Amino acid sequence: MNSDPIMRVDYRDIVVIVGNYGSGKTEVSINLAVTEKQAGKTVQVADLDLVNPYFRTREASKQLRMLGIDVILPQEQYLKADLPILSPGVASMIRTKGILAILDVGGDGVGATVIAALAEAFNKRPAKVLQVVNPFRPYTDTLEGCEKIRSEIEMTSKMKITGIVSNANMMQDTTMEHVRQGYDFILRLADQNGLPIEFITVPDVLQKENDMTQFSCPLLTIKRQLVPPWLQAEELT
Repeated sequence: MNSDPIMRVDYRDIVVIVGNYGSGKTEVSINLAVTEKQAGKTVQVADLDLVNPYFRTREASKQLRMLGIDVILPQEQYLKADLPILSPGVASMIRTKGILAILDVGGDGVGATVIAALAEAFNKRPAKVLQVVNPFRPYTDTLEGCEKIRSEIEMTSKMKITGIVSNANMMQDTTMEHVRQGYDFILRLADQNGLPIEFITVPDVLQKENDMTQFSCPLLTIKRQLVPPWLQAEELT
């Protein structure tokens, strides 16, 4: 059953989504954009993931645009640069008031170097920087590992992470037990580092079949888009 009331995500201005390889941050970025668009907001998404060539926002860009979400992709010449150079469209997106700008940033500290190039633009509008954690992936399966990743990202991006997100999943094999374990893990991580839990993710099918009031934080429904070739992405509508 789907019990109410359920705490929902609600963002304004700029949300930067970061995380290590395999955290699922791109899936989070896509579904956050759709959720906020359905709430009546003007949403833009920038794909700044220059690290992972397989699971990037651009793979779902067609569906996002059909829903009225503007997607800004890096131009070819920027992808091949030795040092990340961001297109003018990304900087303009960050400076434009009245829209929710979601930035999907490459994994680990290396990918976060693209954010350092936008330091001046971030001075114009408030930004939340959210670290996505999947405790079932290497390097973030311990509290110490999560803190190491956070330190690397902060050092490289020159921005402080402001909140954490549990994206506990085993892709299509995710169960409610995985979600609960991820919730317990993120509670301990928040207790250790003092950062707020921004939200946890729950696959759409599990949210419909289970009582979500057991979680005392906002939830983001996930309809999986980035799947292996032999599986079909879920409809975002």
